[in-house]
Amino acid sequence: VELMESGGGSVQAGGSLGLSCAASGQKYLNYCWGWFRQAPEKEREAVASILGDDKTHYADSVKGRFTVSRDNAKNTATLQMNDLKPEDTGIYYCAHVSCLRWDSPVRMGQGTQVTVSS
Repeated sequence: VELMESGGGSVQAGGSLGLSCAASGQKYLNYCWGWFRQAPEKEREAVASILGDDKTHYADSVKGRFTVSRDNAKNTATLQMNDLKPEDTGIYYCAHVSCLRWDSPVRMGQGTQVTVSS
């Protein structure tokens, strides 16, 4: 199974971006999905996840601004990011995550750059 992100780019603070992730290969309709990011000179952090019962989890820094969703039929996930801030800048990775731990990736994509300017 491979994951491929799309939708990154550059935006000014206060703007919005939507990221998408598609899984190819073996089709399994009940993946738990997550999004992670890594800012320059910082460790990777979990941003958001959606688990088997559609329960969502968010990092405190993005609550109320980011929304994670998935489409089981299409084997895709999305991350809608609103009211972006410069500190949201980084490489964003989609992942299949453990359905028991929202911040534990099982596999990840190659990443897509998100840059937010002030």
